[in-house]
Amino acid sequence: MAVIDVAGYVADLKDHAVGHGFHIHDERHFLETYSLRQNWEVDLHPEEGCGGPVDLHLALEIDPRTLLSFEDAVNNLDEDDAPPEGFEFPLTFTWVLPPLTNGPDLLVLATELAGVGGRELPLEVSAIDSFPSATDAPQRSLTVVARQDVSLSQILEGEETLCDAFERCLAVSRYLLTAAEGWL
Repeated sequence: MAVIDVAGYVADLKDHAVGHGFHIHDERHFLETYSLRQNWEVDLHPEEGCGGPVDLHLALEIDPRTLLSFEDAVNNLDEDDAPPEGFEFPLTFTWVLPPLTNGPDLLVLATELAGVGGRELPLEVSAIDSFPSATDAPQRSLTVVARQDVSLSQILEGEETLCDAFERCLAVSRYLLTAAEGWL
């Protein structure tokens, strides 16, 4: 029997996101048959942003070697020992906006979002300018990414809640929803 129920953790993660004001649109689970690497993906957005231009994509990547190493370490512990630290899964939050006709200045946006995400949720801002045809004006697609590490020992102990991360993600989502009105 597995030490951590990953599917149960993802279900708890979704419930937790809903409790912080998000609306879930879709969920996907990918399993690579050769390496047994898994990806859990959830599409969500703030409740007030339903049908809006901002999409938030949450992705949890499960490395089977990390999970099996953690299980081995836990199985070798005495009954009263705390679970070992240093075993983590990457959790990625990605905001995507559609092509913008009046794209923002990336440096200004990155600076403003740094204040919203704070040290706890560092944000990476990027854009791609595309030209539908050679005579068309460029269209800027905007992407914002935040990465967190999820501690397996905290998941096992039931302590990994990500409240602060979800609150900051909600603030970033609301900021982007408000700002997108001027960019579209």
